[in-house]
Amino acid sequence: MYCDAPQVAVHPVVRVHPETGERALFVSPGSTTRVTGFSELESRHLLELLFQHPTSAEYTVRFRWEPGSIALWDNRSTCHFAPTDFAHLDVDRVMHRFTVLGEPAQGPDGFVTRLVAGEPLRAW
Repeated sequence: MYCDAPQVAVHPVVRVHPETGERALFVSPGSTTRVTGFSELESRHLLELLFQHPTSAEYTVRFRWEPGSIALWDNRSTCHFAPTDFAHLDVDRVMHRFTVLGEPAQGPDGFVTRLVAGEPLRAW
């Protein structure tokens, strides 16, 4: 779905998975810009630390692509960082991305994602 006005929302930093109850970091270098309640400097330092955490070897998986492979992940508890070390391979990599609409993120304290600007995503 193409969106003229990007969404701006306040999310919990830690979200509770709605099906498993597990807690997971809910931050992304591509979309998280600030932690509310902290100064800009404190927020930047905290986010740098949090952005490094999910890329630690103990939390990563490397999917080995083969012809016909399909990979799906649950963004409610997983981060996707595309590898950049496949350019030397003589194969095309085609990716089609889609998002399954679901419930807003909820934190352990009960805080629920709040849309600040833009339109909510809608099913086609």
